[in-house]
Amino acid sequence: MTPQVEAFLEMMAVERDASPHTLAAYGRDLADAEAHLVEAGGLMGADQQALEAWFADLSRRGLSAPTAARRRSSVRQFYRFALGEGWRADDPSRRLDAPKQGRPLPQTLSREEIEALLAAASARDGASGLRLIALVEMAYASGLRVSELLALKVEAVRRDPAYLIVRGKGGKERLAPLNPAAREAIKAWLDARDAARKPNTPDSAWLFPSHGKTGHLTPRRFAQLLDQAALAAGIDPARVSPHVLRHAFATHLLEGGADLRVVQTLLGHADISTTQIYTHVATDRLTQVVHANHPLAKDD
Repeated sequence: MTPQVEAFLEMMAVERDASPHTLAAYGRDLADAEAHLVEAGGLMGADQQALEAWFADLSRRGLSAPTAARRRSSVRQFYRFALGEGWRADDPSRRLDAPKQGRPLPQTLSREEIEALLAAASARDGASGLRLIALVEMAYASGLRVSELLALKVEAVRRDPAYLIVRGKGGKERLAPLNPAAREAIKAWLDARDAARKPNTPDSAWLFPSHGKTGHLTPRRFAQLLDQAALAAGIDPARVSPHVLRHAFATHLLEGGADLRVVQTLLGHADISTTQIYTHVATDRLTQVVHANHPLAKDD
């Protein structure tokens, strides 16, 4: 590490309050640039042409667009610091164009895979199985964020509501629907939950209580339970997460003909452009169905 890079990282730590993780990322990015700019005099001696050649080489080495964008940002911040310190009279990184980053399509599951997950949850013994069924059914039926689902109070479902009132991002409230399957799963879980409570002990306020610090099930634990169910269902666990259930909710609604504005409201998206990405997923899925089943799309 050169003295200039060390001084830059120290500034980021002291003045910008950068975390150790962020500092380590900056250090790796600048070390990569320094190593590839040796013949040009390193970061302190490289000119604009050398910087552009280093940046172009990132994609040839197979680095993703987000990683390349982060390295560009690290180098540009370093040169701004170097200018401010008077170490350089120019900024050779000023014309580095940000790499184009296509917005990744959200992962989702088919209806058959959702059913397989529920079947795997049903195979679990006792209350743990009923709890997992309720979690999956509720996430898939309502499109709740995992934080919203796990923070539900038990009183919110005691009277078997058809909708939940959820406080989402920005403190905004919205209605989240519960279909008959989700409501039946909640009833079964409540019976098991109440039966498991020891006599003369106060009831937890949470729908999915836990002994941890938060008092309720954590996203990490929910994800672990989904991993186990996915393995039992023959699904790659890497494709399954609490958030994927929310993606499946939105995608399947659009595939069924739901209006985009309705899906936006149900998901609690402030901007419809966030919701529009699901139209691409639904279109891709429908295209696959047509290619697989339309007689004119089949080879002779």
